[in-house]
Amino acid sequence: PVIDISCLRDKERHQAIITSMAEALHRACTAPGFFYVSGHGVDAALMKRLEELSRQFFALPEEQKMRISMALGGKPWRGYFPVGGELTSGIPDLKEGIYFGSELGDDDPRVQVGLPMHGRSLFPEHPSGFKSTVLAYMDAVTQVGHLVMEAIALSLGLGGDFFRERLTADPLILFRIFHYPAQEGEESWGVGEHTDYGLLTILLQDGNGGLQVRSGGRWVDAPPIEGTFVCNIGDMLDRMTGGLYRSTPHRVRNTSGRDRLSFPLFFDPSFDAEVQPISGLGARNDDRDQRWDGASVHDLSGTYGEYLLRKVRTAFPQLGGDMLRG
Repeated sequence: PVIDISCLRDKERHQAIITSMAEALHRACTAPGFFYVSGHGVDAALMKRLEELSRQFFALPEEQKMRISMALGGKPWRGYFPVGGELTSGIPDLKEGIYFGSELGDDDPRVQVGLPMHGRSLFPEHPSGFKSTVLAYMDAVTQVGHLVMEAIALSLGLGGDFFRERLTADPLILFRIFHYPAQEGEESWGVGEHTDYGLLTILLQDGNGGLQVRSGGRWVDAPPIEGTFVCNIGDMLDRMTGGLYRSTPHRVRNTSGRDRLSFPLFFDPSFDAEVQPISGLGARNDDRDQRWDGASVHDLSGTYGEYLLRKVRTAFPQLGGDMLRG
């Protein structure tokens, strides 16, 4: 489904249009769990510039890219990793990438106490303009995240500020740029089957495709649609809605014959938030028997940050250890 969220950007806000949008989003979230958003307001020139600069970066020699290696990123958990450097379910992904997050100064209290995943990102010297473009893009898409979460709140019959008031006044923003080399065979995956950890993923794809979503017991392609983002539900929204809105498994295989770029921004609860079920949405519907990992997002305790750290330590076991200890 393609959901037009421009009505939430309209200062006059026609209620009938918003209600129709919310109903369409509810249908999307209770069925495939993936949807496209249009009418988001992000500048097309900014998205094009981000893609062009990213291609220039990944074309650099590996030695030059490793100057911003994740091993140098420390507790903020930022930087570059080479092909095979990230694991999904214990299997190396056929991709390389750069991790970014909200840019926080050294005087920020969270940085001063050494809170993991908070601080400054590592940016390459080349290509020129890369840092400013990434930061501008993150800021623009974070605003899209607030709009989509407002739409999701309305789709659940809640007040539009429900998530902002409880979890996302200061969301944890994690941004990735991934490069998937062209695959020659069918035996390996750019990324294997998985779900995302947080509330919402907002994905910009290049034109080469490769994303697949498990829906109705089968795998369905989610090809790029110009001018839209692909959005999917994360584990925390699954938990909050008791499984009404399911975090949908997805995977990537790049069989286009060309290098593929993707730009996921993860719009997550605040690091110290305790994510609890929303009352009044019905009985819990657990799908652990259908999940590839046999896990349940409904049996969690502690903060979102604690859950996230457990997940990323398995994705980068060679870097985990003391680097991500609180």
